[in-house]
Amino acid sequence: MADFDTRIDYYPTHELNGIKYRRGHVLPFGATIVPNGVNFSIYSSAATSCTLVLFKKNAPQPFIEIPFPNEFIIGNVYAMIVFDLDLENLEYGYRMDGPYEPEKGHRFNKEIVLSDPYAKALGGRDTWLAEPNWDRLYPFRSRLVFEDFDWEGDSPLDTPIEDLVIYEMHVRSFTIHPSSDVKYKGTFAGLKEKIPYLLDLGVNCIELMPIYEFDEYEHSKTDPNTGELLVNYWGYSTLNFFAPKSGYAATGKYGMQVDELKTLIKELHRNGIEVMLDVVFNHTAEGDHRGPTISFKGIDNKTYYMLTPEGYYYNFSGTGNTLNCNNPIVRNMVLDCLRYWAAEYHIDGFRFDLAAILGRSQDGSPLSNPPLIESLAYDPVLAKCKLIAEAWDAGGLYQVGAFPAYGRWAEWNGKYRDTIRKFLKGDVGLVGELSQRVQGSPDMYQLRGTTAGVNFITCHDGFTLYDLVSYNEKHNDANGENNCDGNNDNYSWNCGCEGETDNQDIKNLRTRQIKNALAILMVSQGVPMLLMGDEMARTQFGNNNTYCHDNELNWLNWELKNQNAEIFNFARHIIHFRKNHAALRMKDHFQNRDYKQTGFPDISFHGTQAWNADWSESSRIFAFMLDGGHAKNGTANDDTIYVAMNMYWEALPFELPKLSAGKKWYVAVNTAMQPPFDFHALNEEPMVENQNSFTLGERSVIILIGK
Repeated sequence: MADFDTRIDYYPTHELNGIKYRRGHVLPFGATIVPNGVNFSIYSSAATSCTLVLFKKNAPQPFIEIPFPNEFIIGNVYAMIVFDLDLENLEYGYRMDGPYEPEKGHRFNKEIVLSDPYAKALGGRDTWLAEPNWDRLYPFRSRLVFEDFDWEGDSPLDTPIEDLVIYEMHVRSFTIHPSSDVKYKGTFAGLKEKIPYLLDLGVNCIELMPIYEFDEYEHSKTDPNTGELLVNYWGYSTLNFFAPKSGYAATGKYGMQVDELKTLIKELHRNGIEVMLDVVFNHTAEGDHRGPTISFKGIDNKTYYMLTPEGYYYNFSGTGNTLNCNNPIVRNMVLDCLRYWAAEYHIDGFRFDLAAILGRSQDGSPLSNPPLIESLAYDPVLAKCKLIAEAWDAGGLYQVGAFPAYGRWAEWNGKYRDTIRKFLKGDVGLVGELSQRVQGSPDMYQLRGTTAGVNFITCHDGFTLYDLVSYNEKHNDANGENNCDGNNDNYSWNCGCEGETDNQDIKNLRTRQIKNALAILMVSQGVPMLLMGDEMARTQFGNNNTYCHDNELNWLNWELKNQNAEIFNFARHIIHFRKNHAALRMKDHFQNRDYKQTGFPDISFHGTQAWNADWSESSRIFAFMLDGGHAKNGTANDDTIYVAMNMYWEALPFELPKLSAGKKWYVAVNTAMQPPFDFHALNEEPMVENQNSFTLGERSVIILIGK
């Protein structure tokens, strides 16, 4: 007699070749472990039939194919529970039958085994650069994962966004170089070994370039000059949005990538470091009509992609297709995915690649009230996750300062990047705009506060900070595209020689310019972001689009930390300086007045004369003072901070504002000085000899504190 504790749902009603099954639950989509079996659920609006295809792990052929009976279809959802499977050794996929009518948006082909868009892990190519077998029946195989990881009480850190210092990195590049001195190079485990380095540097948030499953062989080619294999290295071309990349895990070949990634996140959290993911919900790896059918295209092409009236693919991503994010089905998939990462991986935030696409309607036109962006802002599971938009796309939609925020979204501030780059190289007519950028861009984010903008001078796209001061032109010949790829508007200056040089004066100037950039970034209101390796002057030898290189162009050479110790020590100091001074991390915009009756406005602007900023078109100088009595959001007081920037080619005397009685100016940073006098540790700052005036060297920055 049946055990009354066992639900009737979990008894089979059908059998095929010894495999027992019954109608399943339509939600959640994907494959879910249930008592005695697995519930499989998949949606297609236009398929005429669906077959579940089950493999033993790595087997070339399936051990069974089970067509979904009509009574297993609810609406447009196919749902089935299959019993008594070997869960550890299972891979699954689907065959979808239906019309092949590309002009109507349908591309069904029952000969192809399709991976599940909701799969939590993919098999088939478990190690980095595993040689693909293009003739294989099912190359990217959906697998089950077991939610049995012991988090030991961990939860997302919820660090106030204004207190973050973000470090953008590529998982493989960070430790794959022979000099990294870690055991498991190029992996999540290798990154975990470098946590002490991140703590020493002072960053408290890492932003990981794509760690979802992608195919590094996509669009791979051979460099005609060197014969080297060029691959899809950065990974901005997703195969599956729920599955971490097994090629980034030392244990990937054992199918343990989920646990390895969770272990990394738990250890980062234990050390006070948040984890942000760079997510790519704008396109997939299936490309346009010439691309492969792997998953979405064969399941429901018309639902998942933006299509022209003729059935071709809109290409607002620059990569062949555009995900149809404001279709309700796709919108729900994106929400389900992010909720999964937030809940099951304890992710602290997300940076959305080409996020302007998320605001386009199904015909590609921009929406005034984009439902996906609104849904993400108000989602209860994501309520404490940081949401950061790259507020433009490859179709010409540029929304920096105007991204629909709903009180939640921040943006990569591309205008900050461009303004600081131009000012650093000595362009004129920028002081007015510069004053807005260092204040947290109130001209753009007046109603959203300073933390609406993530400030950066470099990121994975474009020059590294060293290359920004070493090259006037991009040098992308190694990409095999005749130097036609990559951005032409770099606003860079080589300091007098293109590329490497033995001229010590030029080398000294480049070092100073790097320090200037780091200093300005860390004293600006908003959320600062540093590119991996900029703190030790990593170079890409003038290549500003290294997306295809699994080599020294992308790998972080850890010997640079010692070779460029002057830059590393300065970067480390200026990050800690920011963390030590609450006045640099204001959440609300300055009021430009003395609302606390301290005797000084919260911020004031100066030039070579105190209280008299030079706003003229020809000006290359700028100074501002923050009154510590107005420090962070009405709580702690701070020192007074005075910052002066001189991008003129000669030294200039700056008259210093007079402090209130009993206070003196002390030198915290002076980029014109050689080590060890370029910066001074907290409470070890020397007093300024002349309290009325300070001569600031050519192309340099000083930071004084009044205490």
